[in-house]
Amino acid sequence: MKKKDEIILWPVYFDSTKTRSEGRRVPKKIAVPAPNLEEIEKAAELLGFKPKIVSDAAHPRLSWQKMGVVVLPKKNSKSQITRKIIKKILESRMNKKKNQVSKT
Repeated sequence: MKKKDEIILWPVYFDSTKTRSEGRRVPKKIAVPAPNLEEIEKAAELLGFKPKIVSDAAHPRLSWQKMGVVVLPKKNSKSQITRKIIKKILESRMNKKKNQVSKT
């Protein structure tokens, strides 16, 4: 499935409800609860990537859950890309909150 010039990003990498041993890759203080494929895909697109979605994939540590995966071309290290992705997800969620507050 994975090629040397690709990076695989699972939603669990960014999930604040998961532990490191369950697959979380970003620090808990910047992780978000229940990230989804669409958020990761949108963040990747905003960073200039062309993401591929595999919606029926299961993370090896959570093989009973088909959570899907985002595949990106490798431009930097995986840790650099995951940090950039989580920052974009956080920005997106903050903007959604601001928009919801301003509508009320």
